[in-house]
Amino acid sequence: MQKEVRNSTTGINLKRIAAAALAVVLLLLLLVSNTFGTEITASARVTQTQIDRLRTQKREYERQKREVQSKIDAIEFEHSTEKIKKEVIDQRIMLTDLEIKNINSTIEQFHHLIREKEYEVYLAQNREDDQLHRYRNRIRDMEENGIFSYLEILFDSTSFSDLLARIDFVSDIMRADRKLYDDLQVMRGETEEAKAELEETKVELEDEKDQLEHKEAELFVQLEEAQKMIRDLEDELETESQLRDEIIAEEERLQREINTAVEKFRQQQEADRLRRLREQQNRSQSSGSGGGSGGGGSSSANAGKLLWPVPGGTIVSRYGVPRGSRFHSGLDIGAAHGANIVASESGTVIVSKYGAGLGYYVTIAHGNGIQTLYGHNSSNAVNVGDVVSRGQVIAYIGSTGNATTPHIHFEVFVNGTRVNPQHWL
Repeated sequence: MQKEVRNSTTGINLKRIAAAALAVVLLLLLLVSNTFGTEITASARVTQTQIDRLRTQKREYERQKREVQSKIDAIEFEHSTEKIKKEVIDQRIMLTDLEIKNINSTIEQFHHLIREKEYEVYLAQNREDDQLHRYRNRIRDMEENGIFSYLEILFDSTSFSDLLARIDFVSDIMRADRKLYDDLQVMRGETEEAKAELEETKVELEDEKDQLEHKEAELFVQLEEAQKMIRDLEDELETESQLRDEIIAEEERLQREINTAVEKFRQQQEADRLRRLREQQNRSQSSGSGGGSGGGGSSSANAGKLLWPVPGGTIVSRYGVPRGSRFHSGLDIGAAHGANIVASESGTVIVSKYGAGLGYYVTIAHGNGIQTLYGHNSSNAVNVGDVVSRGQVIAYIGSTGNATTPHIHFEVFVNGTRVNPQHWL
């Protein structure tokens, strides 16, 4: 039991060292997060890099929280186990104490019985001594005065039969005296034997009592060790719980900061989109209302006039819809599996491949910094470098990549920045 306690104590010390190290890491992360927070607060703009850093840091806090919670669960299990052990020891001490009390009571009863037997032996010895004394005196008298006694018996008898009766009577008295003495000896022997048995049992009970007292002393030592173990576990549990609460508080603070940064980033993108749209509209108005179209590209006069990429398709998810801590970066248009996907404008295919998230997708550059993207295709019908015309089939509706139903994920880029596709269709 003591070895187990020492091993458990060593385990607790190691856990405390690990907890202290984790607390140091948490402090460093707090300092770093405060630096990022200051950077975001002081900066005029929020970047995706800053948001990704915050999310990485939040994931680290989540990992630490899981690790600390796992320690807490282990400590709570060990704490409950030690409490059960303590309760068992308490019960054993209580039962042992009752046994000791019962044995003490029994020993006390044997003390009384032994004293009674000692008194009985004393009385029996006195009776035996008295009877022996009378018997000896009678024999001595008969030996000293036996002839006269017999003459007296002879002359005092009235007849021969009376004489015989007198002799038998004297013999009976002597036999009775002898038998009484022998009986007294037997009774005294039995009483002494009973007394010896009582003393032997008393000694055995006292030995058993000593063993129980030794056992109870060991149980008290085990109880003290169990109580110390429980106190140590409770201290460690309090330390780990405080650390977990600190991590949760910092995790929640980071989530609020992430939400704020994401919203600010979305607002920045929307503001940039509107600014570019106004600039394009201004350029379009300054170039006149005619505005011819080129062969392989599209002039600014085509702003807002991109062709619907899925004939007959319907919108299933709009641009900017929140998705967790992010927002939808394109327009989802649903259609039957295998339906045609067409180029929204003339241009050159710059991407045609498979990606983990978008599955099969195509990107077309239309000139003037405008690009369109078509994702989740069942297959692509064009290759990189192909020059396509407005309305040409470039792919087919599918649900490859991170998708569960047939649809196209359609994006529009202006100078490398995503914009709301609905403003261009």
